[in-house]
Amino acid sequence: MLDQYNREIYYLRIAVTDRCNLRCTYCMPEEGIALKTHAEILSFEEIEEIVKTAVKLGFYKFRLTGGEPLVRRGIVDLVAKLAENKGVKILAMTTNGTLLPSYASALKSAGLTRLNISLDSLLPERYAQITRGGSLAAALAGIQAARAAGFEKTKLNVVLVDNFNVDEKEHFIQFADENGLKARFIKKMDLKSGDYYMVEGGAGGNCVICNRLRLTADGKLRSCLFSDQEVDVRKEKNLEEAFYKAVADKPEKGEKSKKREMIEIGG
Repeated sequence: MLDQYNREIYYLRIAVTDRCNLRCTYCMPEEGIALKTHAEILSFEEIEEIVKTAVKLGFYKFRLTGGEPLVRRGIVDLVAKLAENKGVKILAMTTNGTLLPSYASALKSAGLTRLNISLDSLLPERYAQITRGGSLAAALAGIQAARAAGFEKTKLNVVLVDNFNVDEKEHFIQFADENGLKARFIKKMDLKSGDYYMVEGGAGGNCVICNRLRLTADGKLRSCLFSDQEVDVRKEKNLEEAFYKAVADKPEKGEKSKKREMIEIGG
């Protein structure tokens, strides 16, 4: 699909849950968020139907996000169902990695093709601070589990926070090289103020070549991370029409998003 700025839109990020086992400071408010009920969250059957529609419209890259996607019960079954669709050429997942020791092998067997693993410090105390209690050892074990399962070209997503972890940048580059990873550095963004930056080591943040839509866990298609424009797929009688509306709403460049926290969008 082409938007009004002649950008080809072929990438759909799907938030499968708004829940997470960590509480990262740049993603979730300290007081938390009002979690959606089970009925409000898209069922796997609904997600499968949305992906089928997206494939018909030319989408071929899909990424499962959250919250933390691995806390969604039955996530391996969803991966297997989506991977059966011949039009799904790339099926990826962004995860904090802490649950990968239990899931990496099954995800690989089910058809997941790529992983992005979020890791914001290689120092245990800092990691616990930015995740509000997370275990660095668990995250590192997840990275090793992904390698053992056969995942290649895994990206390491590092959110850089001024006066906190910027001094670890070279350490991250070395760690990535030693572990067959590609480090991507993402400066801390603020949806409310509109402050966002291009990703170092990736194409994210470059509005000129943006190729994606986002689907929230409660079924809203969003054309831009920094825009509050949403299309409710459950209220649209025709799913194709929902996609056409979302693509038509896609701005040339995002400004601000005040209605949702990062964890409610899927990043």
